[in-house]
Amino acid sequence: MRKFNLFNEIIIVNKSDFLRAANSAKEFAISYSGEIVYAPFESSLISIFEGSVPPISPLSSDLSRPISSMLGTNYRIVEDDDRLLIKAFGAWQSIIGFNQKRALYDDTSGDGIDRFADSTIEQIGWHATEFNIRYREIVEEFEEHCDGLLICIEKEEPYQFSGLGFLFDLEHARKIAFDYCAREIKEKLKNDEEFATLTDDEAEAKDYFLS
Repeated sequence: MRKFNLFNEIIIVNKSDFLRAANSAKEFAISYSGEIVYAPFESSLISIFEGSVPPISPLSSDLSRPISSMLGTNYRIVEDDDRLLIKAFGAWQSIIGFNQKRALYDDTSGDGIDRFADSTIEQIGWHATEFNIRYREIVEEFEEHCDGLLICIEKEEPYQFSGLGFLFDLEHARKIAFDYCAREIKEKLKNDEEFATLTDDEAEAKDYFLS
């Protein structure tokens, strides 16, 4: 998976496309890759902005508005000829809200990852917990072996991390998760005395992965 750290990333947007969307009064989004799309949004969208730019009141004494202010104070926008360069880390809380419903997993709280949005992967993770395999371990397999995006804020001194994970090939991710858990469970059954005798739930999980 590619890590898209908003502290470091600059989103490049076509200036004309942005102004067209901003002046349309329609709801639009800016994707992490800088594409402008209009509502209704696809479930595959990963956005750094969603909403509309309110029109200037005709009663306003100043009918001009700089582009740098159009998305609000949490975005930094620099004009570069026909491009806009956007830094979006200040809008992280809004970005979580935009994307949470579309992410496979949410690692933005101090509680860690507690569910997967995909029902098949969630079932794999739920069974795996019987053998003390944590969701974080499965996610590390995704981040190493799968095609996807981890949109996050990450910085050091002091270390800080929050992220939302998106996978582009769910079938492949399901296989990665299942195969990893099956390998781990085989190893635990062979070498871990804790699993010398299985509870009913552990036996069910064993059959799920190894039958």
